[in-house]
Amino acid sequence: MGKSKTTKFKRPQFNTVGLPTNAVKEVDADEEEHEAESCPAAELLEKLQSPSADVREFACASISRVVQQSQTIPGFLQRDAVRRLGPLLLDSSLAVRETATGALRNLSACGGQEVCEDMVKHDVMTPLTALLRESCAGFEGAAVTMKDQKNAVEDVANEAVNLLWNLCESSSQSLSVFNKAGLLDLVVQCLERHPHNMELSLSAAHCLHTVTEDNPELLCSMNAAVLGVVENVLLTSQQDMAHTLLRTLAAGTLWNMKGSLPAARQAQTINAVVATLSQCLDLDAGSLIPELRQAEETRHKNTPPGADIEDQAAAELAVEEMDNEEEEEEGPKHKRNGKAVRVDNDFSDLLPRDKEELREASALLTAQQTSLEIIVNMCCSDDPSDDEWEEESSSDESDMGPDGLCDGVSNLMSPLCLSAEVQEALINHSIPEKVLRKTEFPRKEAMDVCHKNPSWRGLEKKMQRVQSRALTCLHSILSSMDAESLGGAAALQGAAQHLSTLVFSAAEIPKEEEFLEAVISAMRSLLQMIASKNISQCMTPQQLMSLSEAATRCDVVSVRVNAVAILGITGSTLAKEKGTAETLQMIGNALLQVATKDANLVVNGEALDAMFDVFADGAEAETAAKNIQLLPALKALQPVFKAKIRKEGRGRYSPQQLCVLDNIKVNLRRFIGYLEKVVKK
Repeated sequence: MGKSKTTKFKRPQFNTVGLPTNAVKEVDADEEEHEAESCPAAELLEKLQSPSADVREFACASISRVVQQSQTIPGFLQRDAVRRLGPLLLDSSLAVRETATGALRNLSACGGQEVCEDMVKHDVMTPLTALLRESCAGFEGAAVTMKDQKNAVEDVANEAVNLLWNLCESSSQSLSVFNKAGLLDLVVQCLERHPHNMELSLSAAHCLHTVTEDNPELLCSMNAAVLGVVENVLLTSQQDMAHTLLRTLAAGTLWNMKGSLPAARQAQTINAVVATLSQCLDLDAGSLIPELRQAEETRHKNTPPGADIEDQAAAELAVEEMDNEEEEEEGPKHKRNGKAVRVDNDFSDLLPRDKEELREASALLTAQQTSLEIIVNMCCSDDPSDDEWEEESSSDESDMGPDGLCDGVSNLMSPLCLSAEVQEALINHSIPEKVLRKTEFPRKEAMDVCHKNPSWRGLEKKMQRVQSRALTCLHSILSSMDAESLGGAAALQGAAQHLSTLVFSAAEIPKEEEFLEAVISAMRSLLQMIASKNISQCMTPQQLMSLSEAATRCDVVSVRVNAVAILGITGSTLAKEKGTAETLQMIGNALLQVATKDANLVVNGEALDAMFDVFADGAEAETAAKNIQLLPALKALQPVFKAKIRKEGRGRYSPQQLCVLDNIKVNLRRFIGYLEKVVKK
């Protein structure tokens, strides 16, 4: 599976149908006057200049809240909000610093990549860098008696690190500033605060995990001190979920830094990373979440009535915001370099601090999701660059047909790269078995307790996302390890039975796209491995046909591609057996339907490629081909397919995809020639 750039928690996205940020100068005077009346931006930005610190703080806090409604963002950008908020990062009042940084943080999160890039163009990195330096210098400077003041400094630093994280994951320019301005040492300094301030340390760990990924310039400057701090975090022993998440992020950072490690230490570090991920996956969210919810109820019984009404409302608002964001992020955007990515919907830092059990539950699920994504990255090849991958794939590596690849494209379809050290560590820590367990549906008891409480309801989607990430992880493991390493025929048949239960146990096949995309890619990899080893499979052709029918109605291209590939794998296996002609006819008709009617050329090509495999050889295949009139059907399809490539190809598909499609076009001509010889027999 693929990935997208790691994204911090986002509220509703900037509405791209609305006014683009680069069009702020195009609003006419009448519109501007009307917006000034209806939008609070002008008044709030004016208050930023107040001589009263309380008024400035109020204005910043209000902006922070208002920009969570994405339609208000253009009004602030038109009025130069970034330049006007920037100086307040260095305000004489710590409270103003914190709220100003929080306002920019929310602006960056709600506005998305375009707004982040605009913020960097308006030089937000200069005051942000200065703020981080001052904040980190103040960690040890505050007197012991000034505990509240010291916490205020760390609260400012926490907002600053979160803003930095948002910017670095969305803007290459800010990442370049990060590398050159020595911000790594400051973030590491924040990471070291975990004995005193876990919230700040977790923010720093998230940021560090992001900036060390695919950043060779930074890795070249990595020193032993930084490595030591990250390794010390990995060695912490506290069993709470916040520390579990902290160790998981440290493990991901060490994996990102592996190229900077001395060769003698690489195997040891990889083993430590995998051990940390293994311990995280050992935790059973299905039992822990009900326990945490029960602990919260018990604590509430001992709390005076009405004392936590405001916090309950704040928690519910945070969950609602997370739900809004997940609706915005349903599209298949998590693709890059063949690796998985955190689509980080963690909202725990927005929850009131006394919502400790909910924060723990959220940290547990975020840690498990992140662990699975790190394992996917371990299993993936780094051959294609990020830009190449994004250009090549509208869905994932399975968009390409497996046959007739052009020079320069074949590396995309080769087995994923997995070093002996990584494979040994994964096997020694039973990672394949643990990943398979995580592919199970979330336990009903956990889903029920979350559904019954509004502030916990957002965890339902997080549990489902862990399952989907586990299926993606299983796909990567199957694509990068051999059958013997995975336990041989018995283990593979057991995995196939498990996947079939996930898909076929309900009255109808699940339609949720993220789950369907993940499970069908895992199923394709598993069936391919089973077929290559001549192992009998447990799924019936009728089940696979029903899966294919459900998949062809899915909007996600990779789901449709994998569905027809599965039919091809099944059909080519059945073609070697006696008495299968009727089933092969059913498969052939389904593939013809997709090749003819699907709107996507890549899916058309995959369906044709699957037909070549199914009807390539054997008496049963010959009988089935004659019965469904395959030859005249393909002759009629051939000029249409060629015309579609010529008319639609250049504008909608990458050069690599077109290269594969051209090869399928050539193979179609040859296959028609083969069928003509069969008919003449």
